[in-house]
Amino acid sequence: MPTVSEPTPTSRHWSDWLLTQRDRLLASPQFRRWAAMFPFTRPIARRRARELFDLCAGFVYTQVLLACVRLDVFNRLAARPQTVAELAPQLGLDEAATARLLRAAASLRLAERRGGAQRYGLGPLGAAMIDNPGIVAMVEHHAMLYADLHDPVALLRGTRSTTELGSYWSYARHSSADELAQSQVQAYTDLMAASQPLVAAEVLAAYRLNRHRCLLDVGGGNGAFLAAVAERYPDLPLMLFDLPPVAEQARQRFDREGLSERVHVFGGDLRTDALPQGADVISLVRIIHDHNDDVALGMLQAVRQALPEDGVLLLAEPMSDTPGAEPIGDAYFGFYLLAMGQGRPRTPNEIKMLLNQAGFGDCRLLATRTPLLTRVMVARPDTAIVKKNSQSTVNQT
Repeated sequence: MPTVSEPTPTSRHWSDWLLTQRDRLLASPQFRRWAAMFPFTRPIARRRARELFDLCAGFVYTQVLLACVRLDVFNRLAARPQTVAELAPQLGLDEAATARLLRAAASLRLAERRGGAQRYGLGPLGAAMIDNPGIVAMVEHHAMLYADLHDPVALLRGTRSTTELGSYWSYARHSSADELAQSQVQAYTDLMAASQPLVAAEVLAAYRLNRHRCLLDVGGGNGAFLAAVAERYPDLPLMLFDLPPVAEQARQRFDREGLSERVHVFGGDLRTDALPQGADVISLVRIIHDHNDDVALGMLQAVRQALPEDGVLLLAEPMSDTPGAEPIGDAYFGFYLLAMGQGRPRTPNEIKMLLNQAGFGDCRLLATRTPLLTRVMVARPDTAIVKKNSQSTVNQT
C-alpha cells in the first residue's frame, strides 16, 4: 500500500516518479557495489566513475595543457619526436619533471608515446594546437577565469566586488564608451582577433553574403571578421562599428591591409548611439551573450532601426542547449559570464524571443560545422510590426 511519503504516481507525473526512482537507485551504495561487479553493468559503472573523477580532476588537466603551452611542447614535438633526455634541456626542466609532464600529456592525448615509450611525439589533441593561435591564446587567457572561480559560491551569491575577468573585459564595468582608453581595450581586442578566424570560417560557411549590397559588422573589434569577409567577397562594401578606441585599431588594420577604401569604420557605443545606415545585412558576432537581457534587447532594437525592410540580421555566438555541447553552453559560458559580471548563455528560443521583441521575424537557425564553437541565426525585420509602428506614428500626428 502506498505511503504518504511515496504517493502513487499519476500519469501526469510518471516521468518525475521514474526519474526519482532512478536517482534513489544510483545513490544507493549497495546498488553501486552490485553494478560494479555484475558483468552487464560493470562497463557503465566504470564509465560513470571515470566521468565523475574527470569532473574532480578537470582543473589539473587544464594545468597540464597550460604547462605544455607555456613550455612550447607542441611545437617542439611537431618538429620531430624526442626522448625525455633530448627534450628536458629545451624545456628548462630536469628529466624527472619532463617525464612527468610528458606522461601526463600522453594520458590526455596531447602527446603520444613512440617507439616503445622511448620517444614522445604529438598526440591527436596536441596536433590540433599547432598553427592555432586562437586556442593557444584562450589557454593562456583562462588563468584569469580559474582565479575568479576559486570561490564559485561567492560568485553565485554576488559577494565578490571585483573579478579579474570583469577588469579584463573593460566594457563590462564602464557605463560609457567615453570612459575607455586605448590601453583598456587592447588586451581583449587582441584575444578576440586571435580566436575570430575560427568563428569567421564557421559563419561564412553557414551563410552566403553574395546576395547583399553592404555588410555592417557591429562590435567588429579590430576587423578580423571583416578581413575574412573581404577575402571571400572582394566586391562587397563593408562597414564596422565598435567603441571608439577599438574602432581606431580596426582603422589602422584596414590601412595596413589595403582595405581602407572598402571598409568604412565608425566609432560609437551601441547602447546609446544610432548605427550608421546603408547596410542591408548587419552581423553581431559574439556580442549578444555578453550582455544582460535589457541591454541585449536595446542593441537588437538599434540594429532593427538601422536595417531596411529587406535587410537581414546575422547573429553568431555559442548557444545554450546545443546538442552534444550542453556543458559548453550552460556550465562553461554560464560561469565565465558570471565571472565577467554580465551576460548569460541563451538557447535559440530565448534569442528568438528577444529578436521578436526587437521587431524581427522569420528567425532561422542555420547549420554550422562546429556548433560548440558557434551557432548562426538569421532574422528579418517583421514588416507587420513596422507597419503597425508607422500607423501609430501617423495617428499620433
